[in-house]
Amino acid sequence: MNSIAKSVLQSVKHGRAPWLRNSSAHSGKQRFRRLVLGIETSCDDTGAAVVDESGCVLGEALHCQKEVHLQTGGIIPVVAQQLHRENIEQVVQEALRASGVSLAELAAVATTVKPGLALSLGVGLQYSLSLVNRHQKPFIPIHHMEAHALTIRLTHHLEFPFLVLLISGGHCLLAVAQGVSDFLLLGQSMDIAPGDMLDKVARRLSLRKHPECHSMAGGKAIEHLAQTGNQELLTFRLPMQQYRNCDFSFSGLQNLVNNAIVQKEKEEGIQEGEILSCVKDVAAAVQHAVTVHIIQRTYRAMLFCIKNSILPSKNATLVVSGGVASNQYIRKGLQNLADANDFALLCPPPRLCTDNGVMIAYAVRFYQEELRVISISEKVYRIWQMQMILLYCVLLQDSALIMGL
Repeated sequence: MNSIAKSVLQSVKHGRAPWLRNSSAHSGKQRFRRLVLGIETSCDDTGAAVVDESGCVLGEALHCQKEVHLQTGGIIPVVAQQLHRENIEQVVQEALRASGVSLAELAAVATTVKPGLALSLGVGLQYSLSLVNRHQKPFIPIHHMEAHALTIRLTHHLEFPFLVLLISGGHCLLAVAQGVSDFLLLGQSMDIAPGDMLDKVARRLSLRKHPECHSMAGGKAIEHLAQTGNQELLTFRLPMQQYRNCDFSFSGLQNLVNNAIVQKEKEEGIQEGEILSCVKDVAAAVQHAVTVHIIQRTYRAMLFCIKNSILPSKNATLVVSGGVASNQYIRKGLQNLADANDFALLCPPPRLCTDNGVMIAYAVRFYQEELRVISISEKVYRIWQMQMILLYCVLLQDSALIMGL
């Protein structure tokens, strides 16, 4: 590990930053495409993609760990880490083959550095540093949530600023995207994420034993059963009604749901682990409560932005991304909210809502606009690269390596 980081640092000290240089070949007019390999390992999906500077996806690959985590009842960090280690080489090679691009042709390697599961992030970072060391390529650290927010510009022509709602199994936040790397955070979950809550409720309801849901992830199983359930059977008190901000909270709601499940089990005379006869109604009520909570906090964010002229009063845009954004009930509720407040609602296609390598490689296209300034000052560029390496060291808690730098 020491030699990898030191080698990367040496390349920084010697000013090797070919992807930042003029794309003309010496003094001629011949141009080449800047090709970026994006690597994503922030949670339980191993993703890789090759994207050119125009945003064209040349090739991608994804390994999903869902089946393994279904067996264990949730994501276990050490298990996710091992699966990333076993699959990252194959995923990267598959993305390269699909793109018809060799490692030598890459201009840079971009990798998620935060936020996420530390053990999972560490696999991607270690692999990427080894790759850039062997092939002498620049390394671009990418913020996972910023990449999600910028993905919408891959499928839609959208100018800044716009409101972003990121909802997934690990994150929940509201922010205004004012520019590349310029986000105004309005609110975030004070505890767990909505996807995490839905997964835990599904696990408590033993939905893996339900004949319609045995191969579905928790949140997907809730959505499926809720389609034919009666949401009015149960009513849950919504979180944070007394707080005049845009933050979220889902752990208290989860406790209310768990208590209701226990009560229903007593009424039906069954044990934990057995399927309630009203399980579809419970799923519908839970999904509805989560949706209303998300809508209420998003509405507060809209009002705040309009009142303070952060967003235009007409034709503003709400971008919703993250795995939970694929839930059609939640999306419909947000669509109604947007329509009622003269906002356009934009969502990436489902395959780009969840974690993937495309969004990581694609984000570099926008970072390049800022990094052209960095190319003028190699000193600033070296500081930026050193910060990246230090972040990597802190993530892996390698104090000896930090001292070695």
